[in-house]
Amino acid sequence: MQYSEYGLSDDQKALCAGVRALCAKYPETYWQALDDKMEYPYEFVDALTQGGYLSALIPETYGGLGLKIKDACLILEEIHRSGGNAAACHAQMYIMGTMLRHGSEEQKRQYLPGIAKGELRLQAFGVTEPDAGSDTLSISTKAEKKGNRYVVNGRKVFISRVLQSDLMTLLCRTTPLEKVQKRTDGLSVLLVDLREARKNGLTVNPIKIMLNHHTNELIFENVEVPTENLIGEEGKGFRYILSGMNAERILVASETIGDGRYFVEKATTYANQRVVFDHPISKNQGIQFPIARAYCAVEAARLMRDKAAEMFDAGENPGEQANMAKLLGSESAWQAANVAMDTYGGYGVTSEYHIERKFREARLYQVAPVSNNMVLNFVGQNVLGMPRSY
Repeated sequence: MQYSEYGLSDDQKALCAGVRALCAKYPETYWQALDDKMEYPYEFVDALTQGGYLSALIPETYGGLGLKIKDACLILEEIHRSGGNAAACHAQMYIMGTMLRHGSEEQKRQYLPGIAKGELRLQAFGVTEPDAGSDTLSISTKAEKKGNRYVVNGRKVFISRVLQSDLMTLLCRTTPLEKVQKRTDGLSVLLVDLREARKNGLTVNPIKIMLNHHTNELIFENVEVPTENLIGEEGKGFRYILSGMNAERILVASETIGDGRYFVEKATTYANQRVVFDHPISKNQGIQFPIARAYCAVEAARLMRDKAAEMFDAGENPGEQANMAKLLGSESAWQAANVAMDTYGGYGVTSEYHIERKFREARLYQVAPVSNNMVLNFVGQNVLGMPRSY
């Protein structure tokens, strides 16, 4: 199946080709073997790092590629289209916005070169809590300032890659909710050195889930973080996190688009090769039409992703477009996943053909990193002007 490179510059085509060549060294059998053992893809992540791809958004001044978010989107899309899963390392891209936009020059000089070289891993993003869920403003993990340290206590849940990271950005309350004028006040972002924290009060409890995602519950018991690790101003952290969420939505949408293309291409190839009743099953409209419809949905999501990325790179605030890209991308990927499963029939549920692994991975994006129902809340209230529904 011909890969569409519509609208890409020559540099972007070369970027895609480079990622595609790297991914070819890590075929579906590599990912299946990891999935069977629930192991982290260290070798693949190291290769991406050495290739410079994980430092795509880090400015050249600090050793990165200095690319735009559209370029980062293409990197993640290619990984997923190849049958891989960038969730093992994608946070290093979307977390980067908080540091780049709101970190001090000293923090950038201290951490970004090491991250770009792969000497440090910034893969963990600590926001979600068991009693708050999507209501981020209700988080209760607190950081109390004592001298030149913040002392952190509380719990986080569904925080991925903590055991594979050196650093984590943590959202916590530095002023209790009952003492702020606005609920958005009193939240701060800390850069936590996980190597020290795991030895001094941070407990990491892995959570077993239906896919190879390395997520955890975190318990903070008097974990000390130096005050110089505060990103931006104390109490303004919610605004910093929000500014990075558009990037997160756009980048995750790119992964879903890659998944959608993977499923469409796999289903098309199999349908053309599988002969039943003396003709390829792709000749049957019951097979052909669902694949074609899934392709249309994935391409429509790609166009919305491209629009969101263009606006983000132009310095605009594409909240509407970023959220819609995530919604359309995840839904089109799930549509394509079901089509591929139907096309393969019984073979689709076997690990040999890899559909079932990607099927499980694609389902996650309906609820993470934000539920599609919350996206619909955002569009209904903030775009269409309807009353708040939650």
